[in-house]
Amino acid sequence: MSINVAILTGRITADVELKYTPTGISVCNFTIAVERRYKQGEERQSDFINVQAWRHTAEFISKNFQKGSLIGIEGAIQTRKYTDKDGKTRTAFEVVANDAQFVAPKRSQSNDEVNSMPDSKNDPMNKFGAELGGFVECTDEDLPF
Repeated sequence: MSINVAILTGRITADVELKYTPTGISVCNFTIAVERRYKQGEERQSDFINVQAWRHTAEFISKNFQKGSLIGIEGAIQTRKYTDKDGKTRTAFEVVANDAQFVAPKRSQSNDEVNSMPDSKNDPMNKFGAELGGFVECTDEDLPF
């Protein structure tokens, strides 16, 4: 048995552009910046993860998210090989999104700042928080191993 599930929360790095295949299937590709865990006093670092979404998920993302939006993604890691301009074979890693969720409330037209985070246990728009019973911050010392 194998499992390939990726759950990420991060900020979109550029406006999402919805495109269509020649057969009319909607698709979008974008990148999210995901902060790494860090200890107090350490410099914050981020990983930039490529994401691809298809059909209704792509349409939902392009309609509701833009550069800087905080987004929750559930999907699978996929690899693909390609040949670069120098003729070398390369491997690309990306997450193919099955679902996308709001992690913070949408910004209002008159207010550019998000005032508060939703209650992850009760917010129906936050599938991840509801399924997990809310997000709990823990440190390495809290882990049993």
